[in-house]
Amino acid sequence: MPKILIQLAHPVLQYSLLNQRMKKAVESMPSVTYNDLYEQYPDFMIDVEHEQELLRQHDVIVLQHPFYWYSVPALMKEWMDLVLEHGFAYGKDGTALQGKVLLSAITTGGDESTYQHSTSIRDFLKPIEATAGLCGMQYLAPFVIHSSHKIKAGNFSEDLPEDVVERESANYKLMVENLASGEFDVEKAKQVQRINHPAAKLLGVGT
Repeated sequence: MPKILIQLAHPVLQYSLLNQRMKKAVESMPSVTYNDLYEQYPDFMIDVEHEQELLRQHDVIVLQHPFYWYSVPALMKEWMDLVLEHGFAYGKDGTALQGKVLLSAITTGGDESTYQHSTSIRDFLKPIEATAGLCGMQYLAPFVIHSSHKIKAGNFSEDLPEDVVERESANYKLMVENLASGEFDVEKAKQVQRINHPAAKLLGVGT
């Protein structure tokens, strides 16, 4: 059965109801290792050897984070710069990640239309996809929850009610369960725009 490593990077997780619910939905699953980077490394002093060993031990890597300025939070960028180094993740003898699966699980402040004016949300993630390609990893379509800005002052709103957040958190759990099942259609999941809608079709992959 595939082992899943979720790399969470949220500098103010206590204020993100979306990411808190996503974490709660999957962190106790037996197939999952949940690695909260800001909790582990508040001083940004990343233990590179430890992080590389975690990557070696898992088959699927999920990067969970808010989508900050079309990119990742600062600590996740630092993690990528230091951990995915030459000789480990790419280059001569850098084959540790070959064949592993990588996907992004992101929350965005803007609603879905914000990312459709000229391109798709997946196109904004091209740098992550390119990183996966350099490392010989299989990059899947992302899991995306939009409109986090509609949660006002840490409370749900009519625009983003609690039942919607609960539904999307359940979708996240289902996605992780399917990834861990060994029956997930990885090849098809590379081709779609995102893989959380509808989650019930993930073994055949939704759109």
